[in-house]
Amino acid sequence: MNSLVLSVLLCLVSALCYGAAAIVQERVAATGAGSPLRRPGWWGAVGLTGVGAGLHVLALAFGPLSLVQPLGALTIVFALPLAAVFFHRPVGSVGWRGALLATGGLAALLSLTGPPRTETLDGDSRPVLAVAGLCAMAVLVLAARWVRGSVVRGVVLASASGVAFGFASVFTKAAAEDWSSHETRSLPTALVAVAFFASTGLLLSQASYRGAGLAAPLATLTVINPAVAAAIGVTVLGEGFRYGTVGGCLAGLAGAVAASGVITLTGRGGEAAVTTASAVVTAGVRVPAARTPEACFGRRG
Repeated sequence: MNSLVLSVLLCLVSALCYGAAAIVQERVAATGAGSPLRRPGWWGAVGLTGVGAGLHVLALAFGPLSLVQPLGALTIVFALPLAAVFFHRPVGSVGWRGALLATGGLAALLSLTGPPRTETLDGDSRPVLAVAGLCAMAVLVLAARWVRGSVVRGVVLASASGVAFGFASVFTKAAAEDWSSHETRSLPTALVAVAFFASTGLLLSQASYRGAGLAAPLATLTVINPAVAAAIGVTVLGEGFRYGTVGGCLAGLAGAVAASGVITLTGRGGEAAVTTASAVVTAGVRVPAARTPEACFGRRG
């Protein structure tokens, strides 16, 4: 099987696992009180999330960042039929429109993706890239302290979270390449970077929902994360698209269409359909929370 096809299949199953984990997780939060650690359903969500994370890492080993990360947005798209089946929630015209835009944009991006490359981050460039990611997050976090309005603050913090998760995925791919090529000298550095950026991204994503509601931070995070990872894949790892510059422009347009679909899904009209996916953080490493963000930080705006 072609490595690119295998990567896409792994991404699809990974996104489905994340969506199913979110469904189970919200069900646990909605149907009982007390510690979720004592409920088998919560551990089932943890297991599904672990499977999804493992498949995501495998997908990064076989496919380019510029494709694998955007496909992670399918978690929200998969939440539509899952929510309809398990919670009997009508999808509605807004939900279907957002799903079609996201799926169509991602399909176009897939058709334009070039063959995967074996390039990875060399040992000398990894600290430089890690510092660049840290500086970008620091600037956004500082900016969030100065902006007015809880929604704007939430969007800025969600942007910082998206940057963190994007860099986490870059170093996850680097670690996967190290492992597959038996180059373990730089592997510890990559794993430390993954742990740092993933945990920081999780904390920032939780903070972004405080007073800002669900829709704006979730849409921002879902768009910024793959955009950062794909940009690094193209500029640093030498990944590209078919048809040269024209293909790159078309890929950018396809990404914009997919992003508009995600924003539509997380807007007020489609928000109910994707509430079940909000607890799943859109990144290479995702950790299920005990409760949904709005339960932790107040009602939606």
